[in-house]
Amino acid sequence: MLTSPVSSLLASFQEHYDDLLSFLTRRMQDRQRAADVAQETYLRLVRIEAQAIAVAHPRSFIFRVAGNLAIDALRHERRRASNHEPEEGRGEIPCPSPAPEATLLARERLQILDDALLQLPSNARQALLLNRVEGLTQAQIAQRLGVSPSMVAKYIGQALRHCRDWLEQNHD
Repeated sequence: MLTSPVSSLLASFQEHYDDLLSFLTRRMQDRQRAADVAQETYLRLVRIEAQAIAVAHPRSFIFRVAGNLAIDALRHERRRASNHEPEEGRGEIPCPSPAPEATLLARERLQILDDALLQLPSNARQALLLNRVEGLTQAQIAQRLGVSPSMVAKYIGQALRHCRDWLEQNHD
């Protein structure tokens, strides 16, 4: 009696069911959910059998199908969980502004950075501010300052290093 390669797919599923269930349980962290995914895997394999698709390595194929279904199930559960708010949080709208502590720390860090900028030579400070605040290119800055674009790159590098070092020295 000849068996088609597709029939061997379902036979392979039955033969490796215990290994498959262990694999899915590790992935899903829950044996019941793993059993559900194994059932879905079997249904997929039945559909593949109906299409008479030949599979060269049935065990690998089964585990791949099951793994993909497990990923889909986990993503679906995460999406569903993120869409549901806890009951006690309903009706409350979180304040979009940062916490007062975060605002204070940001202001302190900004003051330290401002002090660092004041320590820079004029061209380096201007090059950095024109690039980072105004969004000008190095060629545009070079034209404004009357220097070469490579000099602008040096100014910006110098300014960034100085600010980084200043922040490290004066932070905390």
